[in-house]
Amino acid sequence: MIELHYVRTPNGLKIAIMLEETGLPYRLVAYDIFAGDHLKPAFKRINPNHKLPAIVDLAPEDEGAPYPVFESGAILLYLARKSGRLLPADFRRHFLALQWLTWQVAGLGPMLGQAAHFVRYAPEGQDYGVARYTREARRLLNVLDARLGEAPYLAEEYSIADIACWPWVQNIGNYDMSLAEFPAIRRWSEAIAARPAVAAAVGSPATGVPTAYLKRRMTLTPEQWSNMFGDNLLRATERGGG
Repeated sequence: MIELHYVRTPNGLKIAIMLEETGLPYRLVAYDIFAGDHLKPAFKRINPNHKLPAIVDLAPEDEGAPYPVFESGAILLYLARKSGRLLPADFRRHFLALQWLTWQVAGLGPMLGQAAHFVRYAPEGQDYGVARYTREARRLLNVLDARLGEAPYLAEEYSIADIACWPWVQNIGNYDMSLAEFPAIRRWSEAIAARPAVAAAVGSPATGVPTAYLKRRMTLTPEQWSNMFGDNLLRATERGGG
């Protein structure tokens, strides 16, 4: 049994999809990050970085105590090893998957995440931030589209690299872009969306999008802002915090 500590973000959806794809049994533990659930001491023991998702493997392969894993890329690798699935065995495809996974966690995710912050959360008038990160988002989508114009999947076969990237391209309408601009991404995105495991993760009430996240432009209370981006989040990482 895997505990999935979860909020419906692109990073959270990656792990829900992976668990559905592998068939590993899991129990979802939902968090309200606006309310600061991720800042509590109990979660700090699972993820000292206070970010979601994280997992706890209640039956790790070494047969020891429950084992927590944080960072979505590391979780995907952990679950691939545990299940023996979705990381190619072929030498070249294996390292293609690792390269594109690393590209996602180092580039696509952070840059689209910053675009989302400036478009959806930052105070009005942050024109430089919006322009900087939406331009970089477009550049990275160009890179992804070019790769998917060469192969059906990032590592030629469906893998954790595709699972890592797919959730991040579903909301590019927030940045005034459309999948119609990226035909190879659109073809790939539609093929992945049609997979039963992906449909199950996306459509599950447990892993669906909370109403609070559906607005394009978010207005937070001072306490919610502090929990998400401000002093409360900072203090949780200090010694004795959380």
